[in-house]
Amino acid sequence: MNKHYRNLFDIPKDVVYFNVAGNSPQLKKSTEALMRGSAEKAHPWKKTPNQFFDLAEKIRTLAAEIFGGESEGYAIVPSASYGISTAARIVEKTIKPNENIILMQEEFPSNVLPWRRVSKETGARIKTIRRPKDNNWTRAILAGITNETKVIAISPCHWTDGTIVDLHKIKSECEEVNSLLVVDATQMLGGHPIDIEKLEPDFLVAAGYKWLLSPYGFSLMYAGKKMRSQRPLEESWLARENSEDFANLVNYNDTYLPGARRFDMGEKNTATILPAVIAAFEQIKEWGIENISSHLKIINGQIIQKFEQKGFIVPDKKYLSPHLFGVYTEEERVSDIVKNLTERNVFISRRGNALRISPHLHNTERDVETFIRCIDRI
Repeated sequence: MNKHYRNLFDIPKDVVYFNVAGNSPQLKKSTEALMRGSAEKAHPWKKTPNQFFDLAEKIRTLAAEIFGGESEGYAIVPSASYGISTAARIVEKTIKPNENIILMQEEFPSNVLPWRRVSKETGARIKTIRRPKDNNWTRAILAGITNETKVIAISPCHWTDGTIVDLHKIKSECEEVNSLLVVDATQMLGGHPIDIEKLEPDFLVAAGYKWLLSPYGFSLMYAGKKMRSQRPLEESWLARENSEDFANLVNYNDTYLPGARRFDMGEKNTATILPAVIAAFEQIKEWGIENISSHLKIINGQIIQKFEQKGFIVPDKKYLSPHLFGVYTEEERVSDIVKNLTERNVFISRRGNALRISPHLHNTERDVETFIRCIDRI
């Protein structure tokens, strides 16, 4: 483990932070970019029309380089729920009462509530795939898909414990039954590779404040080619052709900019947030997603071994993400363990009945040793 990585974050020596899946620590260079961006607002006369577009275009380019797919397919959105709601609104126009939407049991609300609204408005049925006892989510989801399935809205790994889903197998079945694949990749994009170009999801969304190491208020969405002509959630003037010509904005333009730009949120090019996102993406690109994932697999492997020795229930490793995992014990013990760790400046999270551990490159060998010592004591 490289101690140099920790120096890139502003984390005190006595803090052991294993909760990136909850809220990642911010890179120092992102904090500096935020401060510069905030200061720019004091001098608005220095901002040119092109600056309303350049930052977003830079992020699209970086996203394609890091995560794959076309830069034209990326949109800048404020939250995962915004992206999922964009997909849900499109689906609402065509889904029928006899059709269904597949979700995973205990999925994060951002990927549930928009579909519940679609169900309420259209009469379409939500089909929730129950957590399989053997943690083989892929097989369970595939078994639930029928010719009446219109949407499969899932995550590449379950947010509570990191148990994985083979998105490529699900996508193949989507094509067989002519259904849409909508992916909430919040708990994987940036922490473990997702081959977006090969997968070709209809929509893929990720909140930025976790594995993308970005400020709260930024999220990333990818729209497949077939979806890029659909109606956006909001009608932003910045998403229209010739919008950089401020003098002629009174001559309203109904033609959208190409690609997924129509799905961008309004006021996307804030000089406050986007420079910090660019700093984070440039660092992620330098590290490489494969390297991040491999590093985290080593850290988690050491911690999992200790939990197994202590009698915790660990999901089968062949169904476990390398960057994020959860372990189980008696329900009444879970809160006490989190509380005891917090009192020792060791931070993990409880999600459902799982103790969820999610490290990043800021974590050192000393962090792992401290964590294991604390588990021994508790």
